[in-house]
Amino acid sequence: MKKTNKTVIAICGPTASGKTALAVEVAKRLDTEIISADSRQIYKEFNIAVAKPSKEEMQGIKHHFIDIINPKEEYSVADFASHAEKVIENLFDSGKIPIVAGGTGLYFRILLENYDMPKVAPNKELRQKLHDLEKEQGAQALHSILAKLDPVLAAGMHPNNTVKIIRAIEVCKTLGIPMSQAQKKKEPKYDVKWFGLGHLNGEDRQFLYNRTDKRVDIMLEQGLENEAKNLYEKYGNIQSLQKTIGYQEFINYLENKITYAECVEKIKQNTRRYAKRQLTWFRKNEEINWLDIKDSSPQCCVDDILKILENSL
Repeated sequence: MKKTNKTVIAICGPTASGKTALAVEVAKRLDTEIISADSRQIYKEFNIAVAKPSKEEMQGIKHHFIDIINPKEEYSVADFASHAEKVIENLFDSGKIPIVAGGTGLYFRILLENYDMPKVAPNKELRQKLHDLEKEQGAQALHSILAKLDPVLAAGMHPNNTVKIIRAIEVCKTLGIPMSQAQKKKEPKYDVKWFGLGHLNGEDRQFLYNRTDKRVDIMLEQGLENEAKNLYEKYGNIQSLQKTIGYQEFINYLENKITYAECVEKIKQNTRRYAKRQLTWFRKNEEINWLDIKDSSPQCCVDDILKILENSL
């Protein structure tokens, strides 16, 4: 296959859609490496809850940005984009086509959709005040603050997505202008070939929800409860745990705020909601070639991807 120095393959989609398996198969066929675009898999010790691929599942394919920081460390989307661009350039230099795979929409946007991320240093004092406000008044209070500072950005942001809301407030207050104004389109660096996993562009959501429920059942069998308990005992109720589905619910269970049955149901409910938000995010990208996974395994989509790639090069 002819290779271009600036072609990047993007494989995205909701949780439990099979992105990792597909990316590995494509990487094997193209003899290349995978850049993980997952804001939870960056943490060391976060394994079962974030569906981190095992060595067996990686099948010898190098995955970048997995297990790179400790749970108490901060790692912004700007950090990811900066570091990922270096990996992409190194792969280009080696004559390889990089594969970016994952489900964190903002990672894809800043790295591949040509958006500039305002360079604003973390304000720990402000963040702590906002975290305290969230505990006292709830996530809606933070969303209301953002709505006053940047109504455009707030309109497209889920009220419960407090990590992104706090960052947006931080940027708005630091720059003195809405973050949506600071995020400008720039000249594209790469020729991105977009592929999304979902049945009929995600229209059959019950099919996806059945997959997410099954994913949660498997996680429980693998020891999700013990993983959450061990992390909670080691680190306490830190932000990275609070904002990770599977841990946040078990922390409430461990603190006797909910029953085990309620914990499991909340994990499934929150996972379904997250998958819905991911679909909504990615469906805004009109360049995505959607691959129907309902009647076949994701690996069967490999030939479709290679065919589209071959025709475009």
